[in-house]
Amino acid sequence: MARPICVLVQQIAFLVLFYEVVSSARPQHQPDPSYLKFVYNATEFPSEDYYDYIIVGGGTAGCPLAATLSQSYRVLLLERGGVGYGNPNLMTQEGFLPTLLEADTFNSPAQAFTSEDGVPNARGRVLGGSSTINAGFYSRADHDFYSKSGMDWDLKLVNQSYEWVEKEVVFRPELRNWQSAVRDGLLEAGVDPYNGFSLDHVVGTKIGGSTFDRSGRRHSAADLLSYAKHVNIKVAVYASVERILLASTVAFPGSKQSAIGVVYRDQRGGYHHAMLRENGEVMLSAGAIGSPQLLLLSGIGPRPYLSSWGIPVAYHHPYVGQYLYDNPRNGISIVPPIPLEHSLIQVVGITEKGAYVEAASNVISFASPTRSVFVRTPSSPLYLTVATLMEKIIGPLSSGSLRLASTDVRVNPIVRFNYFSNPTDIERCIEGTRKIGDILRSRSMDDFKFREWFGARNFRFVGPALPVDQSDHAQMADFCRRTVSTIWHYHGGCVVGKVVDHNHRIIGVNSLRIVDGSTFSISPGTNPQATLMMLGRYVGLKIIRERTRIRR
Repeated sequence: MARPICVLVQQIAFLVLFYEVVSSARPQHQPDPSYLKFVYNATEFPSEDYYDYIIVGGGTAGCPLAATLSQSYRVLLLERGGVGYGNPNLMTQEGFLPTLLEADTFNSPAQAFTSEDGVPNARGRVLGGSSTINAGFYSRADHDFYSKSGMDWDLKLVNQSYEWVEKEVVFRPELRNWQSAVRDGLLEAGVDPYNGFSLDHVVGTKIGGSTFDRSGRRHSAADLLSYAKHVNIKVAVYASVERILLASTVAFPGSKQSAIGVVYRDQRGGYHHAMLRENGEVMLSAGAIGSPQLLLLSGIGPRPYLSSWGIPVAYHHPYVGQYLYDNPRNGISIVPPIPLEHSLIQVVGITEKGAYVEAASNVISFASPTRSVFVRTPSSPLYLTVATLMEKIIGPLSSGSLRLASTDVRVNPIVRFNYFSNPTDIERCIEGTRKIGDILRSRSMDDFKFREWFGARNFRFVGPALPVDQSDHAQMADFCRRTVSTIWHYHGGCVVGKVVDHNHRIIGVNSLRIVDGSTFSISPGTNPQATLMMLGRYVGLKIIRERTRIRR
């Protein structure tokens, strides 16, 4: 009887220690960001106004794009969500899981959806987009991305754009016990060389950048708005864009359509028209779900499909909503016998065979019984940590599609990603999950095992463990399919060469571009947020240079 009581005391002490660690890791007060001076509720905007650039989506690419264009032009940035700054769940690492779990249909910063594959997922619905709700990992794209993306890249300008982003929102994380152990385990498992701290995509093990600073405060794409020229920019929050306004450029049948503005709706149901000035453009930065959805609702998409919804066809575009991808995530989770810090992704192992191995340790609220005969109910909640090892595959090659669920833009479209429909993806998953097995067998993981009877030491898994025989191809393939989840890196739906050209212009429609991950047919490196922030800055600079050259 002595051993169970001892174990119970150890567990209670462990949980109380966690609570103290989490409580002491609160970010210090920071001054309000300067961009709040030009952010307004959409209800405050006139029923009609004119701009040089109208950007739909104040997310990971939309914010840097707006900040850049505002240096030379009058810009309106429309965001369907609110401001994340000041929300404790959004501003701290501890709020990562609650933000994803506490989602509602129309108002929460994270908008939940479940694909037809049965995998739960989420979209950002807040200024800064998914960069305001994600795990904060920052790493530049791999070199293959530039050659395979279908765009004509100026790599000097790419690097300058990355540096512009990094100066404002990227920090070097401080590794503690779980992340340090994973780093060492990756090296023991042969994921070498060790590249130290690096923002570049390099084969081996490295510490990547983080958008959480040393005090634990999140920085997102919204912070890039601090670069904006204040007199030239307005940001409307709680502004749901319902459709793009199109008009024929010439008054005869078959003439090319041009975007002339957008219609958006505020929280009170009031409608507003944002219209373009001469030579202006509408820029969609609503993401891989929002941009194809808005095109379809605006009559740009497959003619038979739009007609079935009763949507007037403005331009027949058969590939809108097609070639939609999501990088599958697979892994294991354990409850460790020692206290762990709360950490999101900081270390990554990049293998030569196209698998990326990452880790996190999440502090989860532990609910004790409301009434207990023997244990007094604590006045404060206790916390339990779950440590996770996960792998994401490069690509992927498997693709799916998006279709409307409603003509209400606030309702999520119906999405299917077709995970592992391409056999190459399953082979890469097997490679990645076997590498997780190698890490679990490394000496670096010994401290995270429980001591069992007769001296044996084992992990306590939360959810499925890896198959015992990891050389069995069929079992490993079954594990990949059975445990698939998302790492929230979905992309495509308006890919280059099918929907947009290499300058991000919609093929067949004037004055309309897409600047976001919906144009990607491949995910850029280990995490797309660095590349999306760079993209916003990059395209903005190219447009300014292009218009300056034309004026000359």
